[in-house]
Amino acid sequence: MNSFTHKEILQQPAMWRKEYEMLLNKKEDIANFMGKYLTSDTDIVLTGAGTSAFIGDTIEPICRGVWRNVRAVPTTDLITHAEYFLDKERPLLLISFARSGNSPESVGAVNIANRICKNVAHIYITCNKNGKLAAESGKDNILLLLLPEETDDKSLAMTSSFSTMLMTCLMLSHIDTLEQDKLKIEKTIENAEVVLRDYENKLRSIGERKFERGVFLGSGALKGIAEECHLKLQELTDGAVVCKFDSFLGFRHGPKAVVNNKSIVVYLMTDDEDVLRYERDLVRQVDSNNKPVAQVIVIAGQEPELPEVKADLVVKMPNGAKETNFYGVAPYVLVGQLLGYYASLAHSLNPDAPSVSGNIHRVVEGVTIYDNNGFKL
Repeated sequence: MNSFTHKEILQQPAMWRKEYEMLLNKKEDIANFMGKYLTSDTDIVLTGAGTSAFIGDTIEPICRGVWRNVRAVPTTDLITHAEYFLDKERPLLLISFARSGNSPESVGAVNIANRICKNVAHIYITCNKNGKLAAESGKDNILLLLLPEETDDKSLAMTSSFSTMLMTCLMLSHIDTLEQDKLKIEKTIENAEVVLRDYENKLRSIGERKFERGVFLGSGALKGIAEECHLKLQELTDGAVVCKFDSFLGFRHGPKAVVNNKSIVVYLMTDDEDVLRYERDLVRQVDSNNKPVAQVIVIAGQEPELPEVKADLVVKMPNGAKETNFYGVAPYVLVGQLLGYYASLAHSLNPDAPSVSGNIHRVVEGVTIYDNNGFKL
């Protein structure tokens, strides 16, 4: 079927390239803003809700090498427990990820930070030029990074909005070397194009099979990608496929109980040989304890070297960490998106609006932000 969801999945490489050029054109303004508001004492909070929060979860371990005081905190936690996460005496840079910029939590988190922090600046990374966040961006302490208009996904599920906001913040964290990073970004885009070109039909075949559980595992930044993949498959199937995510090592501590012959297990494997040793051990253990598992998908930038494990599909990208550096995490999410899309069709759902009951919406509804004066700061 023709759908916004499929189009928005396929457009991602082009969106990343377009966003790179847009940031390059704004480099001077961005650098000036960062120079003014980002010091060694500044706390940086990466925030958003749902999929937008998972951007922060992915980026935090990467950006700690550049931004020492960075922390990912969902708006859904900031709203209820700001006193746990914000220090009113320290300067704050709040980086908000928002597809629409209209969700109550996005606006509420900004308002709370403004009210209780003495020195706060904002970066809005958003896809909607008409959203509430974009509308209030004309202040000196706010930097608006508006993404290409096409990334304002019309589908319920966030796809190109997620990955392009992710790439935007990665580029932002290395704004001083953006020109030098062009080749790494192009190699990352090439990986995404390979996944879409060479593996879509194979992922379609797997997505059309009947399975009831989905598990996505990743280490480091790829754990955040696994988090996003698990939500894509679950929400696009309207909960018919119940999903989990974890790290490779963490999965042994109880969550491994969910794996059975009606499960699909997707391993997002790193290129770091020191980490790969742990990942391979877990794959072997799951394989030996759970035969048959419904499907096994291994995603790797190199040969995973698991000859004893029969994987239904190995997604190999041509460029590894040496060519893509930290940008290379982004293409992994395409596998979860495509699986979710084709599983949605297999369950006779409309991927653009898969929630038959109306439990979930493109922009969250039903949230009241209360005026709470009880913050203990």
